[in-house]
Amino acid sequence: MDIATIVGVISGLAFIIVSMMLGTAGILVYYDLPSMMITVGGSIASLLINYNLRDVAGVVGTVRNAFTTEVQSAGTMIETLVTYATKARREGILTLESELESARDPFLVRGVRLAIDGTAPELIKDILTTELMYVESRHTLGQGILTMWGTYAPAYGMIGTLIGLIAMLRSMDDPTQIGPGMATAIITTFYGAVIANLVALPLAGKLRTRTQGEMLLKEMVIEGILSIQSGDNPRIVEHKLKAFIAPKIRENIQTTLKAAPR
Repeated sequence: MDIATIVGVISGLAFIIVSMMLGTAGILVYYDLPSMMITVGGSIASLLINYNLRDVAGVVGTVRNAFTTEVQSAGTMIETLVTYATKARREGILTLESELESARDPFLVRGVRLAIDGTAPELIKDILTTELMYVESRHTLGQGILTMWGTYAPAYGMIGTLIGLIAMLRSMDDPTQIGPGMATAIITTFYGAVIANLVALPLAGKLRTRTQGEMLLKEMVIEGILSIQSGDNPRIVEHKLKAFIAPKIRENIQTTLKAAPR
């Protein structure tokens, strides 16, 4: 699990709820079902207008990715590819078939299988690059839906506020109703701000960062597989792959590279 995302969401909710409870009016004054219907229901309705139903429903799975850390680290991937390069150099690329049984990355497995099958390097690169572009496009769609939700929710909060103000102004002859009416009108703006700034936009940002890391990792896999297929020295493979990451991170990566035949 991604601890940072979980801690961020829980702590954000905790700060808001505690601040409500510390107020003199109590927490129940912040509950208003019509305001929730306008803000949540209205913003989701706009998403359905903007996107397909399947895409909006699929964002649930996209959000789940923000709470997991399934993406393998660059250091682990470099170690794996260097190990593959060493074995392929010594025993032949066909021996990598046994290594794939314990591999967890489907993208890596598909690429290595293509190399084992003797697929031309240009074709391997085309196939894997096309898959990479599709994955990026799919992730970008989910991020876009969350970003648009973060845009629509405050707008519907303002619509709810306007509706409440109109109702309040129509009862100006009773001064006792002005205060409660104003409070109810503002609640929808509060709901929209919470949805946008605690849920939708932060999750979209986390997924955007996660996608960038995943794309870099897949590009590294493509480069590593092509180098292994061409028979490059494992040390050359290691240097090529480390070029994808920052110098400070390279220093912390220690591969178990043994002397390989040159």
